[in-house]
Amino acid sequence: MNEQREVVGLLEDIKVLLSHTKKVMNVEDLAQYTGLSKSKIYKLTHLKLIPTGNNPNIRQKFFDKDKIDAWLLGEPDVSDEFLEQQFNQKLLKNRK
Repeated sequence: MNEQREVVGLLEDIKVLLSHTKKVMNVEDLAQYTGLSKSKIYKLTHLKLIPTGNNPNIRQKFFDKDKIDAWLLGEPDVSDEFLEQQFNQKLLKNRK
């Protein structure tokens, strides 16, 4: 029984590792890859602070892994305080 759990655990680890080799990621993949929450990813996407795919015919958000890696290495500010400030600025701009 314990051996079976170990095998299942190893298979789950392999599944996660294989998902990181994808070139194009959806929000779920990106959350696993970066450790960011899905809500934070949606906020970053809405504020256009994260590189996304730009196909207007696809409603779902997709992300290029290479662009995400470059963005992450650029040390983006993804703190809740920064995102809240950016969101509030956008709201004020839209009211005018």
